[in-house]
Amino acid sequence: MVREWDPRTASSAEISSLLDCLNQVFRTDLPGDPLWRPHFLREYLTETMPGVRRICWLAEQPDAGGGTEVVGHVNVLLLGDIGVLEILVRPDVRRTGLGRQLLALAVRRAYHEGFSSVGVEVIGDTCAVEFYESFGFARQFREIRSVLRLASVDWAAIEKMAQDAVSGYEVEFHPGGPPDDLVEAYARTKAEQSDPADGDLDLRPSSYDPERLRESLACLHRRGMTPYIVLARHSASGEVAGLTEVVVPAQHPTRADQYDTIVAQAHQGRGIDRAIKARMLLELRSVEPALTEVQTWNAEGDEEIIGINTEIGYRSDRDWWDYGADIPMLMHRLGVGN
Repeated sequence: MVREWDPRTASSAEISSLLDCLNQVFRTDLPGDPLWRPHFLREYLTETMPGVRRICWLAEQPDAGGGTEVVGHVNVLLLGDIGVLEILVRPDVRRTGLGRQLLALAVRRAYHEGFSSVGVEVIGDTCAVEFYESFGFARQFREIRSVLRLASVDWAAIEKMAQDAVSGYEVEFHPGGPPDDLVEAYARTKAEQSDPADGDLDLRPSSYDPERLRESLACLHRRGMTPYIVLARHSASGEVAGLTEVVVPAQHPTRADQYDTIVAQAHQGRGIDRAIKARMLLELRSVEPALTEVQTWNAEGDEEIIGINTEIGYRSDRDWWDYGADIPMLMHRLGVGN
């Protein structure tokens, strides 16, 4: 049975069953990744940026106890001019047509919502690659995921990297996000790095202007995701010359997500990126003692940051692909009517 589903009003049993389905998918597709916990899972599924909507469906089957269990889930995030898909199918019920059914539901809804294209993030070396390509999804953007295991970090080297003087700059740590008096300068630095033509779906909340940055930070907190910021300020001008962002999700608190690391063009070549990334790790060791890993994604060609990450101890483990498809083409291939 497949039904539209609202996580805001869902029972605790439904949320728990979805979590079990999600973790079974992780065990198969991402062995070695930490399993998700129930903390803030409902909020993770419901909270979005202003103007963005998420529509969900559940696939269920009878369980041994006379109830039902979740075997699949799809949600479509209506984001700007594209619908972004996420489909989960429990490994033991794959290749039964359920994935196709879930995809058809989401594509048809996106069409009726006025969207002409959909995108999806696909983990390399999983069956999802063949699934999406079989329906005509095209690869658009590649990132490489790398993982840093804190137990293997050379902390003496990290301390030296963080303490290396960056003449003319002050390095600051801000748990929770930048202070309000720096929001505008912080957003300007992020906007300089924004490249809407690079092909990335940019699934994280946009934060390239001050108000959107505030909204993005508030959204993260509502979803149970704690942001940590390290920034470098130019001593003479007070400008935010560089920044790095890490988020620790309540859903998998032993593995943090490294977001942007940016150095403004006028301040590049001074070692700021190395210093702020090292300072971040030192701070995380103090404020998040349960943390064991940090994962990050880098686009092909981002050699400078990849080189710094390698020096710190990150090791690449997966390709991560953005795929896209036109909705009319998908509806034809799926046999979905208007």
